[in-house]
Amino acid sequence: MSRDYQNFIVNIKRKTGIDLSLYKEAQMKRRLLSLYEKKGFQSFNDFFDAISKDKELLNEFLDRMTINVSEFYRNAKRWEVLEEKILPKLLARGKRLKIWSAACSTGEEPYTIAMIMSKFMPLSQVQILATDLDENVIARAKKGVYPERSLNEVPDEMKKKYFTVEGSFYKVAEEVKKTVTFRKQNLLADQFGGPFDLIICRNVLIYFTEEAKDELYSKFSGALNSGGIFFVGSTEQIFNPGKYDFETEDTFFYRKK
Repeated sequence: MSRDYQNFIVNIKRKTGIDLSLYKEAQMKRRLLSLYEKKGFQSFNDFFDAISKDKELLNEFLDRMTINVSEFYRNAKRWEVLEEKILPKLLARGKRLKIWSAACSTGEEPYTIAMIMSKFMPLSQVQILATDLDENVIARAKKGVYPERSLNEVPDEMKKKYFTVEGSFYKVAEEVKKTVTFRKQNLLADQFGGPFDLIICRNVLIYFTEEAKDELYSKFSGALNSGGIFFVGSTEQIFNPGKYDFETEDTFFYRKK
């Protein structure tokens, strides 16, 4: 690791609390290099000096770092499994579910969960916590306005029921937005709340080192009720679920013992 990047890691941790050494180095470095070169900087050192003085640049750095690629019903088949197999079992236990969408990006994921939950109960009874590291994306999530491409996988009935068209954008209905509480959170540094019945954390863990993943799986397991479900992304299979007190419930779904 170059001295320049090493110093950048130390400085960023001091300034933001984010520990870049827990992210896969090659991926993170490549992503940040392309940003600082585009901005005309010669080194990570110069880039950090600029970030320290410019809030907008700091936000751009956070955006680039956290990769906000999201859409409603992403990998739709997995959401079908959630709706048809996982939720009926959780709801059969007869209490209101505590749900957490971790690293929720611009909000498509928690709003998708809300729409699916609306098939089982009135939206006024649904409560979802959604957290992300990046305040920018949380602000966008709270607005709930999306380009058409974000809705590619949304079933027509849901599109008609829960979205209004505003120019070339789609706005999520207020009743869906009210189900979600957004909060800033650093998964690696902050405490997890809970216990939850369902935690969704998809397409995020792939960016972390094996050590960081190990720590996060333990934290997620600790934040689940017994019998609760952990739902991961479709490149994030856990190969030794037992180590974290998980059993495989379905592909990419793990049940806490």
